[in-house]
Amino acid sequence: MTSIAKKAISTFRERYSGDPDLVVQAPGRVNLIGEHTDYNGGFVFPAAIDRWIVCAARKREDQQAVIHSVAHNEQVSFEVNTTPDRIGNWGDYPRGVIREFQKLGHHLTGFDAVLAGDVPVGAGLSSSAAVEMAVGKSLLELNDIAMSGSDLALLGQRAENQFVGVNCGIMDQFVSANAAAEHALFLDCRDLSFEQVPLATEGVRIVICNSGVTRGLTDSAYNDRRSSCEEGVALLSKASGQTFETLRDISPQILEGHSLALPPMIYRRCRHVITEIERTRLAVEGLKAGDLVGFGSLMDQSHNSLRIDYEVSGEELDFLVRIARSVEGVLGARMTGAGFGGCTVNLVEETAVDSLLETIESQYESETGLKAQTYICSAENGAEVVQFAAQ
Repeated sequence: MTSIAKKAISTFRERYSGDPDLVVQAPGRVNLIGEHTDYNGGFVFPAAIDRWIVCAARKREDQQAVIHSVAHNEQVSFEVNTTPDRIGNWGDYPRGVIREFQKLGHHLTGFDAVLAGDVPVGAGLSSSAAVEMAVGKSLLELNDIAMSGSDLALLGQRAENQFVGVNCGIMDQFVSANAAAEHALFLDCRDLSFEQVPLATEGVRIVICNSGVTRGLTDSAYNDRRSSCEEGVALLSKASGQTFETLRDISPQILEGHSLALPPMIYRRCRHVITEIERTRLAVEGLKAGDLVGFGSLMDQSHNSLRIDYEVSGEELDFLVRIARSVEGVLGARMTGAGFGGCTVNLVEETAVDSLLETIESQYESETGLKAQTYICSAENGAEVVQFAAQ
C-alpha cells in the first residue's frame, strides 16, 4: 500500500473514529505527446503515474456527505440527494461528481470520506481528474453501481465541464480511470477507442520536472484556445465548402490551401492542433517499432509548436526544455498538460537520468529563483480499490 493511502486511512481514523469501508486510489497522469488535441477530436498518448489521489470512505446512516481534504485541512458537508451548490473551492469536484450521479437517477448513500494525495496541484498532472475518479469509483463501490471505466471518465468530464466550469477534454479522466501498469494509453478522443501500448522499454525512463509555476486551468487562456479552434473549424468549413466537425477532420493541405481565410492567430492555433494530431499518431507507431530517437524528436517538435503556434508555454517551461536538450542522453523534452506553468516531460536514457537531474539542480533555481521538483515515474493502473477494510 502506498504511503499516501496509509495517510488517508490514519486521517480517517482520527476524524471519524473507526476504519473506512474501502480505500480507492486514482492516479495523476503525464501526457507523453498529443497536447490540446483531445477537445479537437484527435489523439492523445498519456500514461498514469505513481502519484495518486486517495479516497478513504465509509457509509453513513443518513444522507450527509462529509468529506475532509488533507491537502486543504478543510471539511465540507452536504446532502447527497439534494442538488449541490457550487462554492468555488476544492469541494466542487466531489460535489460535481455527485451531481452527475444524481442526474443519472442514482439515489446515493451518505458517507464519510477523507481525500489525500501526492499529485502536485496546479502542475498539469491532472490532480482534479484524479479527485473525480477517486470519488466516482468510491461511489460506485459504496452504492453497488456498475459502470465502465469509459463511462466513469465521461461522468467526471461532465462534472468538470458543467459544475466546476472548466471546459476540459476527456483525456485526463479517461487515463485516470482506464490506465494499465507499464503501458501508455493511445486514445482516439473522437470515439474513445483506445489501445494500451507497452512502455517497458529497457534502458529508458520518463522524468517529469515541475517548474514550480502553478496555473489555474479555469483561467480564460485555456477556454480561449478552445474557442479559437472552434472558430477555425467554422471558417475553414465556410472557405472550403465542406462540413467539418473538429480540427481532426481537417488535413494540413486543407489548412494551408485556405490559410488566408483565417486570422493569423487562428491559423497558428489550428496549425498546432492539426500537426500535433499527426505527430501523436507517428510517435505511437515509432514506439511500437522501438524508434525511441524518433519518438523523442516528435516530442521536441511538439514543444516547439506549443510554444510558437499555441502559445501555452512559458519562460520557465522553455528553460527546462533547453536544459534537458543540452544533456546527452535526453531523447526528447516538452511541456506537458494545458500549459501556462506546470511540468515538462522528458524521455531519458537511464544512464543520463542523474546527469539531467544534476544539470536542472545547478541551473534552474539560480536562473529563475524557483526550485524544480523532479519525478522519475512508472506507469500505473487506473482508479482501483486498494482495500475494502483497513488493516
